[in-house]
Amino acid sequence: MGVEASTVTTRASGAVPRPVIRQLGRVEYEPTWRAMQRFTDERGASTPDEIWFLEHPPVFTLGMNASSAHVLAPGDIPVVQIDRGGQVTYHGPGQLVVYPLVDLRRAQLGVRDLVTALETSVIDLAAGFAIEAHSRRGAPGVYVDEKKLASIGIRVRRGASYHGLALNVALDLEPFRRINPCGYQGLEMTQLSELGGPATLAAAAAALQPILLRALGLP
Repeated sequence: MGVEASTVTTRASGAVPRPVIRQLGRVEYEPTWRAMQRFTDERGASTPDEIWFLEHPPVFTLGMNASSAHVLAPGDIPVVQIDRGGQVTYHGPGQLVVYPLVDLRRAQLGVRDLVTALETSVIDLAAGFAIEAHSRRGAPGVYVDEKKLASIGIRVRRGASYHGLALNVALDLEPFRRINPCGYQGLEMTQLSELGGPATLAAAAAALQPILLRALGLP
C-alpha cells in the first residue's frame, strides 16, 4: 500500500518502548489514512508508538464536521472527506506531514496536551532559524505574523491518536487559494523556505524529530 519504508526502531530500558520512526517519502493520501486507522485498531497495550514522516501528492482533506462550502475551486485536485477534526486543508509535495500514532493513555497525554506538543515543536523548530512563530487560542496550528505555517488535525480512537501535523516547508502555495484554509476566509499561508528556514523536507524532518519527541515526552 505504499506505506512501508525505512524504519528506525530502538527501545528504552524501561517498560515503555521507544517509538518507531518511519520515513515514508511521498505516499498517496487515502491508503496512508487507512493504514493509520488499521494500526490504531490493531495495536495493543505493548505496541510501540509510531511517528510517520512523509509528504502527499496534491489533495484537499475535509474534517468530520467540515463544510464543503470552504472548498471554493478544487479544480483537478481530489477532495477527500476524512475522520479528523478541523475544516479543510491542502497537502502537497514540499509539505512535511507528521503523523504521531501515540497511545495517549500510556504517554499520560490529553488531547490538548498533544495539540500543544505539536504546536510547541514547530514553534521551537522555527525559533532555531530565528523565525518568531506562535500559536493562537481557539485556532490550532502555528502562525508567523498573520500567516499560517503549520496546520494540526487529529483523531483519537481507543485512547490513541492518528492524523497530526502538516508543516509547510517548500511547496506551491497556490492551492490554498482554492479553499478557505481551516475554514478561515482569506487566511494566507507561509512556509519555512520563505522565512529563512530549511528548504528541503529531509532537513526539516531531521531538525523536527528530536524536538517533537521531547515535546511529546516520548523516550
